[in-house]
Amino acid sequence: MGGPAFPPPLPFLPYGRQDVDQADIDAVTTVLRGDWLTQGPAVEAFERALCERTGAAHAVSCANGTAALHLAALALGLGPGDAVVVPSVTFLATANAARYAGAEVAFADVDPETGLMGPEQAEAAMERAARAGWRVRALVPVHFAGQTADRTGLGALAARHGLAVIEDACHAIGSVDVMPDGRALPVGSGAFGTLTAFSFHPVKTIAAGEGGAVTTNDADLAARLRRFRNHGMEREPAGFEDHEAAFAAEGIANPWYYEMAEPGFNYRLTDIHSALALSQLGRLDAFVERRRHLMDLYAERLSQLAPLVLPAARVPWCRPAWHLCAVRIDFAASGRTRAQVMADLRTRGIGTQVHYIPVHRQPYWRRRYGDLALPGAEAHYARTLSLPLFPAMTDADVERVAVALAGTLGLRAPA
Repeated sequence: MGGPAFPPPLPFLPYGRQDVDQADIDAVTTVLRGDWLTQGPAVEAFERALCERTGAAHAVSCANGTAALHLAALALGLGPGDAVVVPSVTFLATANAARYAGAEVAFADVDPETGLMGPEQAEAAMERAARAGWRVRALVPVHFAGQTADRTGLGALAARHGLAVIEDACHAIGSVDVMPDGRALPVGSGAFGTLTAFSFHPVKTIAAGEGGAVTTNDADLAARLRRFRNHGMEREPAGFEDHEAAFAAEGIANPWYYEMAEPGFNYRLTDIHSALALSQLGRLDAFVERRRHLMDLYAERLSQLAPLVLPAARVPWCRPAWHLCAVRIDFAASGRTRAQVMADLRTRGIGTQVHYIPVHRQPYWRRRYGDLALPGAEAHYARTLSLPLFPAMTDADVERVAVALAGTLGLRAPA
């Protein structure tokens, strides 16, 4: 006789993952069977589609989201003596990109509930930058977890001070702001920002494997972005400086000729990655719809665990394409550390993550700027935990996560 029958273990739920279907696979294999693997027609097709989706005049693809932020800084000509305002609740790349260009970073505080930088926090950071003798050139709002920062207020602040705005939208492809007059303004349209940076990492809403892009409505900035992503090379005759070397006697540009006025980087996106990104962009609406549905389920279930657990705080102006399910937990009141909660959930097959350790706390920045007092960022960090969120999750998966979280915190399971 056999032993007792045990149910198979439930699948592990990571905090995020890509969703690749057969059409995505077919798009990539078509490129692999074709003539172009890098910088071919798939790149151009993806850039056109991204313009159509966001409403921007120009889209410049690149290797990843970090490259997108760096290219934006280079296109604006940021350098030593300049500063950018960056919220401390973000990934390392937002601040690092400014330093790559030689600029300083004025870290801003955030709303402790949403993790978003607002105009008041940005202005306080600008005042600290002025005391340090820095010339603030740009604001870099981060659209955390898919929700947009107050783009209206930040845009007005930037306009008053003559600043550029680089929107870090690496979490927010597909997010939309709804204006009081009913207009829906997609992230990346350029309605508020000078440049918008996107990421297409596998845990993001659409995946390219690795990939990024910058959108803008400024043709000159777009040209600079394209040069900087390709070693700083200029191939258009109108941009040549050495006309004697560039042009044949009859005034026709030599076909092999190119120039480099300033050094750039190899930040190009390949046709392989672009094919996947283009296919995924066609599925964006379905991805966004599913993520919104899952977040509504989380809000319903987790509200029953209040006040120890609170769902993600929402801002009124945004219809977010949720990237993260970053909930708020009072770990001190629960009597359990965040590490204990994460370890317990992992034993139950549920992966979690923390977004983010405030960047101003990192050793590099503390050595550079000393210890900053940013209480909103500290309060947000103390309570945040990202739960699983990806389109392939079922409604039952949300229920499973909510029940497991209640169990590890010693709470009654949500009904």
